Amino acid sequence: MHGVLIDLDGVIYQNDSLIAGADRSVRWLQHNSIPHLFVTNTTSKPRAALVEKLNSMGLGITPDSLLTPPSAAVAYLKQKGLKSIALFAPSATCSDFADVSESAAPEAVVIGDLAEEWSFDTLNRAFNLLINNPQAELIALGMSRYYRSGDMLKLDVGPFAAALAFATEKEPVVMGKPSPAFFQQAADLLGLKPVDLCMIGDDIKADVTGAQVCGIKGALVKTGKFRPEDLVRGRPDIVLDSFADLPDAWERFQASDS
Repeated sequence: MHGVLIDLDGVIYQNDSLIAGADRSVRWLQHNSIPHLFVTNTTSKPRAALVEKLNSMGLGITPDSLLTPPSAAVAYLKQKGLKSIALFAPSATCSDFADVSESAAPEAVVIGDLAEEWSFDTLNRAFNLLINNPQAELIALGMSRYYRSGDMLKLDVGPFAAALAFATEKEPVVMGKPSPAFFQQAADLLGLKPVDLCMIGDDIKADVTGAQVCGIKGALVKTGKFRPEDLVRGRPDIVLDSFADLPDAWERFQASDS
């Protein structure tokens, strides 16, 4: 392994608090010049706010070290020449789409994690925009099923994207884990091949299995939304009690791999 992809929520922090020792592992990566990129499906905050949050925890990162679904989506829209969208994402995240115009007849319908803002009327409005504009693409800012908030699990964007895909018979273009295109974009940003990377996350499907499908090794942490049955539902290459254990695990894994 030559580089690391790192999930945020449940790996670096949980409930807005730094997971013990996570900052030491980040500094270890920086000190040893190990290529790394933070990759998240979080769409409740713009990238600038996430960078500010991480730096308030003492991590000292730059925007270029964080790949988010909105930044990937904007790059995709530009690549495809799609200039008008209908955006279903938290108001704070809309700043990431400042250069893209919204339209009542969009070329793409983009959905993110609206959490409690989802309602039947909101979901039905997205459905009608798609069904009445047959050329419009359905873009999902991630396909995670759920995440942990406080002492409970909450539905993420995936179930809502799946509902729209079922109703419209449109295959969603996924901008986030476990999309192979998202993982490849992360590898490209680091200038490494997928086989040279390890993805560290708390989601056995989106983080671990999604990465493994792309040829990236998958490490599962026992923090965040980890549940013991995850070890039956997937086959992580590495299991860590927390991200704080990365330095020791890295040395052991490198030695066994050689």
